[in-house]
Amino acid sequence: MPYKILYVEDNHDNQLIVKKALEARGYHFIWAQNGSFALSMARKEKPDLILLDINLPDVDGYEVARKIRKSRRKKLRYVPIIALTANALRGDAEKALAAGCDMYIAKPINIRELWSRVANFLPNTA
Repeated sequence: MPYKILYVEDNHDNQLIVKKALEARGYHFIWAQNGSFALSMARKEKPDLILLDINLPDVDGYEVARKIRKSRRKKLRYVPIIALTANALRGDAEKALAAGCDMYIAKPINIRELWSRVANFLPNTA
């Protein structure tokens, strides 16, 4: 069974690029367009990894990460979270890590880096 990856992203173009990249490696792709939906999808789908945009239209990615880390569901509480964000100023990576993210990738997304970072947590299934 392929690993499930939840991608939280409000930009449709980014969503399509990441979807194609992950599916090319054999991962099962799940998408949420905002933070509130992401929390619901994470509880329902039980992803093996979450790719999390920080700048979301409702609940920002930092708050989503904090809520996931405080979840009563142990598996969800420990799911790896990789922040994918255009926030690339000094201190932004540290802020994402402090909120509960395990890694940080600055946008624009480099597909080879994405594959490598995801593979740090989940082996390729293609």
